[in-house]
Amino acid sequence: MKDYSSLAQSVRQNGYFIDGQWHDGSGRERLERVSPGHGVAVSSVALCTAQDVDLAVAAARRAFEDVWGDTPGAERGRILIKAAEGIRARLDEMAYWETLETGKPISQSKAEITGAADHYEAAAGMARMITGETHNSYGEGMLGLVTKQPIGVVGLITPWNFPFIVLAERLPFILAAGCSVVLKPSEMTSTTSLIFAEILAGAGLPRGVYNVVTGTGPVVGEAMSNHLDIDMISFTGSTAVGERVLTASKSNLKKVGLELGGKNPQIVFADANLDDAADGVAFGLCFNAGQCCVSGSRLIVEASVAESFKAKLLEKLSRVKIGDPLDPDTQMGAIVTPQHFKKIMSYVERGQAEGACLDRGGEAVSPSGGEFIVPTVFSGVSRDMAIAREEIFGPVVTVQTFETAAEAIEIALDTEYGLAASVWSKNIDTALGVIRKMRAGRCWVNTTIVGGPEQPMGGFKRSGTGRECGMMGVEEYMETKSIHIALGDREHWVA
Repeated sequence: MKDYSSLAQSVRQNGYFIDGQWHDGSGRERLERVSPGHGVAVSSVALCTAQDVDLAVAAARRAFEDVWGDTPGAERGRILIKAAEGIRARLDEMAYWETLETGKPISQSKAEITGAADHYEAAAGMARMITGETHNSYGEGMLGLVTKQPIGVVGLITPWNFPFIVLAERLPFILAAGCSVVLKPSEMTSTTSLIFAEILAGAGLPRGVYNVVTGTGPVVGEAMSNHLDIDMISFTGSTAVGERVLTASKSNLKKVGLELGGKNPQIVFADANLDDAADGVAFGLCFNAGQCCVSGSRLIVEASVAESFKAKLLEKLSRVKIGDPLDPDTQMGAIVTPQHFKKIMSYVERGQAEGACLDRGGEAVSPSGGEFIVPTVFSGVSRDMAIAREEIFGPVVTVQTFETAAEAIEIALDTEYGLAASVWSKNIDTALGVIRKMRAGRCWVNTTIVGGPEQPMGGFKRSGTGRECGMMGVEEYMETKSIHIALGDREHWVA
């Protein structure tokens, strides 16, 4: 096995960033991050306090009130363009740290960081396209205007599984809207968000507009959710924690945006290109080692082709390369922590105990010192089984069958979640008819887990509230104001 001890010899000591100034974290407890793919320490993060949150919010408030809220959209856009250029200039460095801290393959990290730059470029144009309405129907004496204005200070809490691309699906649109930000990245994967503070400063973003306070959810996240001077909180993570954020937001009735869990169906009809569908299902299962909120974790396949399709899927999965995340050829990386590894394996045991058939996987491998799980397929699954209902957040897929489109829809909708759905069929009536019935915010036909910054994303039901990306993603962070303008002299109420 390759020796990864050299990684541990230069553990990165991360500070935090408030009001344009770096703080080294002295006097704060620290958390050491062990690389999931290599089993050695690679970085250390300062565990900030509620007082640090107060300082960051105060800085964000000053920046919003004094500078950023009134900065023209064209200038905001120019800064976002420079930010995209800065991301591309430091692509290799950022991808390296993203891979070390998350355990995902380096090829995936590079693709996500490149895609993140696209989001900043898209938002740059949107900063100049914020519009309102006029109402000219009141008669000669009145004109109505509807304007959009930035909501203010946004508290942004991002997850460990996609640290930089999830940030990019929110931050550039927040900045385009004219808001300032206090960010709490996951304490396990903070490095790229901190590097980005340098990039934004170099792009000309005024001090205090982007602040990064590292630390844990129960301390930093809780302080942000309760803070009286944060106008909106945006949280991406588990549904259970999202509920706590929503409860804490009652402190000042702040607006809340949530992207939460999912238990997403992949519906495969007999008339689909089954080779394409098998490849798509394999990708949807293995992408980010299944640690993905839009992962296609429920395969719902037409009964007449179920066995042949499963054989195609198993053959595909047998050729997925699991290995060192720093190897450019690796397709599937490691599980984020030993605790999460145990949780996923407990679901594998539970599925077998409930009577499902384990067709493949369910075992661990360690090609580079970390903890990896072989892609796992369960068939003979009924809707009441835990593996079919609960979000496992790992490389585990359940197989259920259907006879009619109506039955496929019924199975797909039998979940408390509504984040994503995919339909595979070459019949346009079938494909569009079924996808229109899905109660999910991100849907795909004959593909899965693709898209860009142009279209909004978000969840139905217990998968969240609000929308990110696209113009809706800008307007999500804005308030709407109605203005009524009287023309001519007033008819006096008091004669």
